[in-house]
Amino acid sequence: MKLFRDIIITLIAVSMFSCNDKPEELKVEVFETSKSGNKFASIEPSESLNYDAIIALNPEQNFQTLTGIGGSFTESSAYLLNQLSEANRHKIIEAYFGDDGAKYSLTRTHMNSCDFSLSNYSYAPIEGDINLENFSIDEDKDDIIPMIKDAMKVSSEGFNIMASPWTAPPWMKDNKDWRGGKLLPEYNQTWALFFSKYLEAYKNEGINIWGITVENEPLGNDNNWESMHFTAEEMTDFVEQYLGPQLRKTNPEVKILGYDQNRGDELKHWVDTMFRNESSSQYFDGTAVHWYASTYDYFPESLQYAHEKSGGKYLIQSEGCIDAEVPVWKNDDWYWEKEATDWGWTWAREEDKYLHPKYAPVTRYANDMIGCFNNWVDGWVDWNMVLDKQGGPNWFKNWCVAPVIVDPDTDEVYFTPLYNVMKHFSKYLRPGAKRIAFEVSDEDLKVTAFQNSDNSIVVILFNEFETPKNFKINLGSQSTSVMINSQALQTVLIKNNE
Repeated sequence: MKLFRDIIITLIAVSMFSCNDKPEELKVEVFETSKSGNKFASIEPSESLNYDAIIALNPEQNFQTLTGIGGSFTESSAYLLNQLSEANRHKIIEAYFGDDGAKYSLTRTHMNSCDFSLSNYSYAPIEGDINLENFSIDEDKDDIIPMIKDAMKVSSEGFNIMASPWTAPPWMKDNKDWRGGKLLPEYNQTWALFFSKYLEAYKNEGINIWGITVENEPLGNDNNWESMHFTAEEMTDFVEQYLGPQLRKTNPEVKILGYDQNRGDELKHWVDTMFRNESSSQYFDGTAVHWYASTYDYFPESLQYAHEKSGGKYLIQSEGCIDAEVPVWKNDDWYWEKEATDWGWTWAREEDKYLHPKYAPVTRYANDMIGCFNNWVDGWVDWNMVLDKQGGPNWFKNWCVAPVIVDPDTDEVYFTPLYNVMKHFSKYLRPGAKRIAFEVSDEDLKVTAFQNSDNSIVVILFNEFETPKNFKINLGSQSTSVMINSQALQTVLIKNNE
């Protein structure tokens, strides 16, 4: 691969500097977010003839199709929006879903309560209600459902929603608790029916759920908050024998994603089990993963393995956030500096400590998204869209950071740099886009590239270092020069030049 890259770069250089014909100009729009202060700012192409890097695009070679990019509707986020003025509520919804905003296209929500709820609740609270005759989503009607509907109103292209349960109601579990435990075998069919009831109830509200994950974090979370444990074999058996047949009968259009926990070695065992034969794999439409196994390693080998084992089915990062941190309020610099520590910082085994160093939140988001997309991930979903200055509300006090932080007491809104990082990916990378091949001469410049269905090409670059870089983009006979600032993220939009 390195030899091929060097040959390509050499040929590009020869074509640029050895002939008198000026290359045809490639018309681009460039947007940048940087530590120096740019916030999705429009940047003029550079006129420099000296390049630190050359990026050669090859749209003739393509890879996965993008499903979407976005964030999550949680009770905490929806509750906070209800505490704000109507103007600020609308401002945030527009920022995430409006045409002038991030244009989120793939989202997630929780079935029953989760840690980012105000309390523990279930849509089926009555013990022994095996036919779920008393099933009700009334808990969601004051907050989550209005937030989703407001987003639907401002989204011109629409968006898909995944739904994930953290736990079945305690009466269906062997430990009778919200936390930990396993689903009792006698409630397998009732729990499968629960998914159908949920999907129909939301459909009756005018909200179509695109897909579900079988269980959020089936390996558990030390029983800290809502959870329910599955082994890979138990989840696969449940989907093959109960959930798959149930949804095929009542909601055949809804996608089923398995696993829904950290990338890494565990992922290989899970996809081996989920796609063990035709009988099981017919029901799994893909795999969901989280990023909490490391603050910087996106485990490319595991992602590639999951893609190949599933036969190219969906591979979606369904959750990621700056965890175990209280948000820093109105201080953009913190998000660019290596000050954050993740949940493994204090307890990771000595041999695993390298996976949990201090990190810059912007760097973690940008590197992870680029790394994921370059290794077959087709969807990337952030966790809470809105949190308060404490990093909640969260009934377990599991504080985290969101791209938008609010102070409901003073009706203030802070768009952190993470919001613009998400916007760099979500605004112009649209569902149906194909990731395309490229070669880049500078390995320090992180790059990914997609071609949308309208033939526009989106190149996203991240320069995490303290030196600006001039780079040249070549697309066939066309080219352009751009300068990226130090510690900066750029989106380069190449419209159809045909």
